[in-house]
Amino acid sequence: MTEQAVQPALINYPERARVGRVVPKNRIMVSGAVGRRVRGQLTAQVARITWQYKLAQETLNLKGSKAVPEIQIFRLALKSTGVSDALPVEVLKCIDHAIGFPIIFELTSSREDGATRDAIRVAATYKRPNEVDASKWVIDDYYATDWLPADTPRAPLPVALDLPRLYEQLLCELLSIQARPGESMAALIERHDRITAKQRECSRLEARIQREKQFNRKVELNRQLRRLKAELDTLRETIFEGKKQHGC
Repeated sequence: MTEQAVQPALINYPERARVGRVVPKNRIMVSGAVGRRVRGQLTAQVARITWQYKLAQETLNLKGSKAVPEIQIFRLALKSTGVSDALPVEVLKCIDHAIGFPIIFELTSSREDGATRDAIRVAATYKRPNEVDASKWVIDDYYATDWLPADTPRAPLPVALDLPRLYEQLLCELLSIQARPGESMAALIERHDRITAKQRECSRLEARIQREKQFNRKVELNRQLRRLKAELDTLRETIFEGKKQHGC
């Protein structure tokens, strides 16, 4: 029997950091000033919210910062209506707005009929204080793993000097590219998003090429596609000691 590979984004958090406390959904709704539409999504899609772990100086002996004083691990048990390849982004944003710390989410699904194996996926956004108003948080796109079998082996907690660097390492496991030497988290996220946008542009252009009947126009579209792919290769490049490597 083939042994399952460890998933780097799925972490075996230390027992001393465990909280294991259920968070009432109405508390999230009040704290996050939730509108009617998101309130409905939270009720329909989420069965239970659990504050699973607290990564902090007192639990890990790692110093925090103003931007990352602690890292919370929240587990969301999804109802069958909330399980799909699309992330429940509005629900995640609602929780992120309600909780004043960076969060790593573990989403779980369980099917009572036994037709589908229990599954888990990890998701997060690069959450940071607003530079203009430090009482508010910047919440951008969410990054996530695919759905994984719930019994997928977990990786050990990454080694880090402090909580901000631990947070960056946890986020990096959700991205499809490696950081370049000296590249900040903000710059890595921006480059990742540019790659995603150009990949979508390539897909649209390839579809246009398939539909195009005029030879001259098809030649021009192929030229544009080659240029886009060259730009993608440049964005994916990671420089190590003068050598170029591509992707993660």
